[in-house]
Amino acid sequence: MTRQGHIAVALLLILFLSLAQPACRKQTSIEFIIASAPLIALTHVRVIDGTGSPAKEDQTILIEAGRIKAIGDASGIVVPGGAKVFDLRDHTAIPGLVGMHEHLFYTTDAGKRDVSATQTFPRLYLAAGVTTIRTAGTLNLDGDLSAKQSIDAGDEPGPKIYLSSPYINRHEGELLTAQKINAAVDEWTAKGVSSLKVYTNIGRDELAAAVAAGHRHGLKVTGHLCAVGFREAVAAGIDNLEHGLLVDTEFYSGKQFGKCPERKDVFPELVRVDIKGPQVQQLIQELVERRVAVTSTLAIFETYTGNQFELDPRMQQVLTPQAYESCLSQLQHDRSDSRWAEYWQPLLKKEMEFEREFVRSGGLLLAGVDPTGWGGVVAGFGDQRQMELLVQAGFSPEEAIKIYTANGAQFLGGLERIGTLAVGKQADVVIIHGNPGANIKDIRNVTMVFKDGVGYDSAKLIDSVRGQVGAQ
Repeated sequence: MTRQGHIAVALLLILFLSLAQPACRKQTSIEFIIASAPLIALTHVRVIDGTGSPAKEDQTILIEAGRIKAIGDASGIVVPGGAKVFDLRDHTAIPGLVGMHEHLFYTTDAGKRDVSATQTFPRLYLAAGVTTIRTAGTLNLDGDLSAKQSIDAGDEPGPKIYLSSPYINRHEGELLTAQKINAAVDEWTAKGVSSLKVYTNIGRDELAAAVAAGHRHGLKVTGHLCAVGFREAVAAGIDNLEHGLLVDTEFYSGKQFGKCPERKDVFPELVRVDIKGPQVQQLIQELVERRVAVTSTLAIFETYTGNQFELDPRMQQVLTPQAYESCLSQLQHDRSDSRWAEYWQPLLKKEMEFEREFVRSGGLLLAGVDPTGWGGVVAGFGDQRQMELLVQAGFSPEEAIKIYTANGAQFLGGLERIGTLAVGKQADVVIIHGNPGANIKDIRNVTMVFKDGVGYDSAKLIDSVRGQVGAQ
């Protein structure tokens, strides 16, 4: 063969190899991968499977082609030769978390400024064990879509993303017609959203129009409501209610139809609401009967409790110096004036009681962090704190894990693929040093996160966003 012929063959070979190279092996993701093999064995690991069942000791999980091939007692599973083996004594495996109130933006400067976090938050979610998220509202749908596409292509590490719409809300002086809502929903559906997010000022007729438009496209509708009470929203056909009782204004004596009252007026009365009383129990019954899910966001509420709230020390590592200083300043402000916190502290307990009653009655409770407010929580770290608060609310660690995994997967219609650890499911597995079943604070000790059978180094993911969260 001539020299020119050799060159031509070489060029064709290079082209073939470049086309055959899987996207998940691009350099931006590969630097964080510590386990990628045709067959992986996680041996001698404690398993909390996401069903609510007690932990099982000394288990082995076999992962093949991105799925769980086998799971059971280590003594009964033969690890095939050639498998990449991880001896995980003193570790616990749980399903990848399914965060149902997540965002790809961060709120800083005492709540005055929202900044994009499409580059940083996906890594923090994944590092903390959140392998699936629903963006419960967006300020930049195209930015969220771009982040999702980069992750799906393997260009960036991050969770599976279920996109929600921009906030559907009525602004002062605006006429939000059904025609406008339908047109927006048509546009968002074409871009790939899987749910709609309605917001505080939306009225009953507008909510009904949004629900109709969403359901016409097979989308679910969730809402952070205020002008509309929960029972009105249930009657309108809403699928999911965010935050729980603390944003429901229907029990406020001064409530005016279609108007969102000030929290300072609502909270003094809400503190006295009896969760076991007939009004709240009737609300819970209607939520359960109509299969309306509730999303718990205790972690964001806790940031308003003044002296009761402690800033996660890991946040200093990932926030910009300016954003971290803003957090310290706000925390100092809240602790110096306890008037607002004196409402939030009992209200947080009230919300915990409501969520326990809702679940006890058969309701589907979901969970997420909502990294907004004044900036006191961020992606991933806040999800772990949310898990701890669910346990403080009275759920067992196994129940809290089920709320954060199987329940979210069920609502998303993906329980056959994700949400629990079982043979045939996608291998979304979080490896934790310690035993969160005995001490829920161990949920912070994530060492490795498998998403679709590929294991990522949690510490490296966190370190890769050092000092970046909160940057414009």
